[in-house]
Amino acid sequence: MKTHLVCVAAAALMFGATAGQAEIAVSANDGKQMRAGDTITGPEPDSISVLNIGRDGVKLLGSVAAPTTMIGPPGAVAVSKDSKFAIVAAGQKFGGGKLLPDGTISVVDLSIPSNPRIIQTLQTGPGAMGLSISPDGKLVLVAGSDSSTVTAFSIVGKKLTRVGQLQLADKTDPTDVVFTRDGKTAIVVCRAGNKLMLLSVDGTTIADTGKTLLPGRQPYGAVVTPDGKYVISTNLGGALPQPGAPVAGRGGPRSGTISVTNLRTGAVMASVEVGPTPEHVVMSADGKFIAVVVANGTASVKSDPSWNSKLGLLEVYKVGDGTLTAAGRADTGHWGQGATFSKDGKTILVQCAAEREIEVFHFDGKTLARDSHATIAIGARPGSIATAYSR
Repeated sequence: MKTHLVCVAAAALMFGATAGQAEIAVSANDGKQMRAGDTITGPEPDSISVLNIGRDGVKLLGSVAAPTTMIGPPGAVAVSKDSKFAIVAAGQKFGGGKLLPDGTISVVDLSIPSNPRIIQTLQTGPGAMGLSISPDGKLVLVAGSDSSTVTAFSIVGKKLTRVGQLQLADKTDPTDVVFTRDGKTAIVVCRAGNKLMLLSVDGTTIADTGKTLLPGRQPYGAVVTPDGKYVISTNLGGALPQPGAPVAGRGGPRSGTISVTNLRTGAVMASVEVGPTPEHVVMSADGKFIAVVVANGTASVKSDPSWNSKLGLLEVYKVGDGTLTAAGRADTGHWGQGATFSKDGKTILVQCAAEREIEVFHFDGKTLARDSHATIAIGARPGSIATAYSR
């Protein structure tokens, strides 16, 4: 009996040590995105996968069926600071043989990471895309692209309650929303109009301040620096044109940029061209680096003639006071989507929708390299990913 108790205690200590060194990442995977020439010819269930980032590498722990979407920036997942639950948005659904706008968000219980469970499903504005949890963990905001809305939900424990919805101008096309680190301001990324809208946040009440920023053409996703001075955004259409030149709309040029914009003055402090279609920008937990996933015109199926001639890109930049300095670049798989850093910044996960897998990269501050033996296969197309430190 004593021997049994000693073994149980030792096992508990070992589990606690392992858990302390581990970290949870959540990937939202879209099974609805069919492409001609693919080997998979029919829709598969959408799913949410939970991964463990630990000393012994990255491992898939468990999955659960739930509505998701990969259309839009890969910010459709947010993980609570204690990694006990995640919130996932789905901006599309499959019905009548075609894709339709949707506004479903799901709350995923991560108490047992190997057995994630959907504990709540709610509705928000159609075209639900980027979402963020406030720094105090009491509010989540969801951008609705098709409905031009930002919907607010209060958070108590793991339960969400809808507390308001801000209707934006028609066809504003909000694709993402992020908080400043003090939680008093929310930044809505609006692809139409090439602007970022600033909202005031007072408890669970949000309001349009009337202030906008112009970071580039077709801004898509964003992060905020820890000091609250700058917003860093991806811009699908590149830098803004010179005065007097025509402004591209949603279907404009696809050679994109990342830009650093001063939140107080609106000045664009830095703009770096990164290549065609920068899908995602994510910041390291310490705020010292950003990673940018660039689709780079890659094919979505292996039967495409260009499959072997183009690869996606992962680019890492050191973040300074209004500056960006290249710190690493590596090839990725095809149709790149989201990325996330581990808490220590040494591991970066990248979603490749064409291969339906998540690639693992190692970064030491100067060198970026893919670990080809660590790739994780995902059944559906991975489209958004996050840890508790992603935003």
